[in-house]
Amino acid sequence: MGGLAALARSLGYQVSGSDKNVYPPMSTQLESLGIQMHHGYDNSIDCIDSDEYIVGNVMTRGMPVVESLLQSSQYFTSGPQWLGDNLLRNKKVFAVSGTHGKTTTTSMIAWILQDNRRNPGFLIGGVPADFEISARNTESECFVIEADEYDSAFFDKRSKFVHYHADVAVLNNLEYDHADIFDNLDAIKTQFHHFVRTIPGNGKIILNNDDENLKDVLKKGCWTPIITFGENDSADIWAKPLADDYSSFDVYYYNKKQATLNWNLTGKHNMLNALAAIAAAMEEQITIADAIKALQNFKGIKRRMELIGQSQGITIFDDFAHHPTAIATTIDGVKNNNNCQRLVVVFEPRSNSMRAGAHAEQLPDSLKQADIAFVMTYPQLKWQPGMKEKLTKSGIKTVSSVDELLEQLQSLCESGDTVIFMSNGGFENAPRRFYQLLEENI
Repeated sequence: MGGLAALARSLGYQVSGSDKNVYPPMSTQLESLGIQMHHGYDNSIDCIDSDEYIVGNVMTRGMPVVESLLQSSQYFTSGPQWLGDNLLRNKKVFAVSGTHGKTTTTSMIAWILQDNRRNPGFLIGGVPADFEISARNTESECFVIEADEYDSAFFDKRSKFVHYHADVAVLNNLEYDHADIFDNLDAIKTQFHHFVRTIPGNGKIILNNDDENLKDVLKKGCWTPIITFGENDSADIWAKPLADDYSSFDVYYYNKKQATLNWNLTGKHNMLNALAAIAAAMEEQITIADAIKALQNFKGIKRRMELIGQSQGITIFDDFAHHPTAIATTIDGVKNNNNCQRLVVVFEPRSNSMRAGAHAEQLPDSLKQADIAFVMTYPQLKWQPGMKEKLTKSGIKTVSSVDELLEQLQSLCESGDTVIFMSNGGFENAPRRFYQLLEENI
């Protein structure tokens, strides 16, 4: 919603809004744009004289501001629909969907386009280090957007991405997630097919050739040309790893080697994200070689394996992973890096699906490659009885507070260790607090 506010401001609107717990960098970004903030969801609509209201999907019936809005007869819409109607309809839209890798792949595409003088607009669910902002509007016809399958608003249960008028759509991967709104995997497949139905015949679908769930989606019907990417030569564009941690790989197009990518990122998931981004950039007549040249300088995204610092020989990362597959692939990438002696992983079950217990059974297996693993077990977790004991039997340590976690980490960690904090929430600033704790005790 902060990104939407910035885009609305760029279109000349006077913008204000309500939210809870807004911190830097978003709070300072909004302030610098002259966007007024009302803190909290009370009856604030009475204080705002606006022509229209954009409602975020955190809002629900019963909230004072929502009830006042419904009684006011004012015009309101969802964020995705407002964006589609007011900005994206007249753009060439690159929309990136998938259970994992949306933020990273969206940022990669935006950076490739920028490095090749396309000056794209974008809306990204994170802060790319190459841009230092999460959203911008430009004069370019190109706009890159992270296309989420989550619902649009309390009054619009369609997935966000059906509003985006995608011309080039990346279908990165598909697994079960968002247990708070989807009953099963088939329900998500249905929404992905609704997305496919919105992509024009003169557009392009960039498809992960190794994902059977996505292939099931396209079996329901497809009216758009497809280019596939994947791990082997059964895909149109594919890669051959040259390093165990995937920090170097050759890129092939129709079995002809195009170029080699050497970069700072690791993991098979990032190699596949790069292939998707390269394929998308080709739809702007950018060569594979030029796309790879751009990616060699790609700085990554804050909170996606973001290096917090190194103290007492201990390296600390902050990562956004919150699904078992993402957890496992991130750990695999780090473990295959020769610089990692011992890996300590700390996971906070923060997403609605994790808190509801939808992925609890898969969690021990996703953490098994870590040398030491911690899981936060807050009282509000709705896991089945015995789950905490199952984690313990799997060799996973459980803690119920960040203070307890930091105390145990300080006593266990030693020089040469790599520590990764994983959460899609604030985690009470645990990664930076641990780094500061180490610095204070040198």
